[in-house]
Amino acid sequence: MGIIFKQSFRNTIVIYFGFIIGAVNAIAFYPNILKEEYHGLVTFLLSASNLIMPLIAFGIHNTIVKFFSSYNTKEEKDRFLSSIIIFPLFIALPIGFFWDAFHEFIISRLSAKNDGKVEDYTLVIYIVAVSCAYFEVFYSWAKVHLKTVLGNILKEFYNRAVVFVLLIAVFFDFINKSEFIYALTGFYIVRTLIMMFYAFKTYLPKFNFKFPINTKEILKYSAYVFLAGSAGAVIIDIDKLMIPGKEAIKVASYYTVAVYIGSFIEAPGRALAQILQPLTSKSLNENNVNEVESLYKKSSINLLVISGMFFLLVNCSIGELFKMMPEGYAGGELVVLMISFAKMYTMSLGNNRDIINNSKFYRMVLPIGFGMALSVYFLNKLFYYQMNFGTNGLALSTLISLLVFNTVKLWFVKAKFEMNPYTKETTKIFFIIIALFGLFYFWNFKTPEFFVGKLPIHHLVNIALKSILIAGIYLYIVLKLKISDQLNSLVLKLKSKIVK
Repeated sequence: MGIIFKQSFRNTIVIYFGFIIGAVNAIAFYPNILKEEYHGLVTFLLSASNLIMPLIAFGIHNTIVKFFSSYNTKEEKDRFLSSIIIFPLFIALPIGFFWDAFHEFIISRLSAKNDGKVEDYTLVIYIVAVSCAYFEVFYSWAKVHLKTVLGNILKEFYNRAVVFVLLIAVFFDFINKSEFIYALTGFYIVRTLIMMFYAFKTYLPKFNFKFPINTKEILKYSAYVFLAGSAGAVIIDIDKLMIPGKEAIKVASYYTVAVYIGSFIEAPGRALAQILQPLTSKSLNENNVNEVESLYKKSSINLLVISGMFFLLVNCSIGELFKMMPEGYAGGELVVLMISFAKMYTMSLGNNRDIINNSKFYRMVLPIGFGMALSVYFLNKLFYYQMNFGTNGLALSTLISLLVFNTVKLWFVKAKFEMNPYTKETTKIFFIIIALFGLFYFWNFKTPEFFVGKLPIHHLVNIALKSILIAGIYLYIVLKLKISDQLNSLVLKLKSKIVK
């Protein structure tokens, strides 16, 4: 677990640093600089591109991870990479050629109050989708060589830093809000080019464009993963696309901020996945069942420990945070709670998804993915459109779908591989999380009110004091009970370095 923990620790730092900048963007800059309407527009455009991206990528980024380690000679690897890199073009070019039809379809799905706001920007959806598809391809190219840090920086930090800088440019009137959208699109292209050059520097094949001998198997796998990836994109972004079909586009801004805060806890899972995915694939290709099971259990408990702490930090301070934001953003506490709980449960599954995706049972990804997507869509129709639960209904749909289908994936790996990620330590950490949540959720420090300008500093003080207290108690209990061997080992190493 050494290389995993080392790189995932670095990736976690990068991701959380990116999340902090993203939090500044979402909580302070977007609402006060870009305002709700343009923030909702940006959210809609990026969410729409995320839905199209899996279609263009056609699962190629996952296919690289699945098959690269199965080739034994450089010639086979070169043929594989040379041919697979052009596959997305077979989808991207026809979509671009018929984009006018896609444009009309997008506009037709919006309510009358929103279509004029989106009219001039639909081409942004296509450009960002193509850029993101090829970024993922080149990221996987580097990932199979266990080179994940730069790709992780570009994926988790770069975009948020770019938005941060562009929002400052809007604030000082260097660019207007419309130019912000076009500049952001250009930076997506730049990100892809950087990743491409790094991938070629990591491993430059001898390009010959001869199809690999297992092309049929590659295409079949890519098709399955593409369909599952499309379903996954629906789960993530369908909420933000359905809002403008019923309400003003600014409501998407309110919901996006709450979801972003709730998703904060999944950062360690995203960091760990960058290195776990190729290692899981390699272990499965080598039929090393013991290593797969070891990765499964260790990733589960470590992700649960870290995500559990951030679940507590986020939810026990969320009320104070929303008091600092414009009025329209307030009242999203329940959305944050439901999304963060769903994410924490997902984290507790460890590398469950990688085991299924990279095994001979990868076909199960398709029915599970489609089941989740259909579940989210129809529950959204029920809770959001028919029962008028508002954005709480959208979050409830996501929570129910993730709980049900993650449990299905948990059962499937248990049935087919006879592996269970949970141990007695899992039970301990769940009880710790429940106890601390019950203790601190309804309690705050009594800090006197004081302001710097219009900024209510007393809310920030409450959040800081409460977070320090919760984190200190939580980490003390976790380390005392030795729930995570890797975390205890890391603390001992840090102590020894400090002593020296």
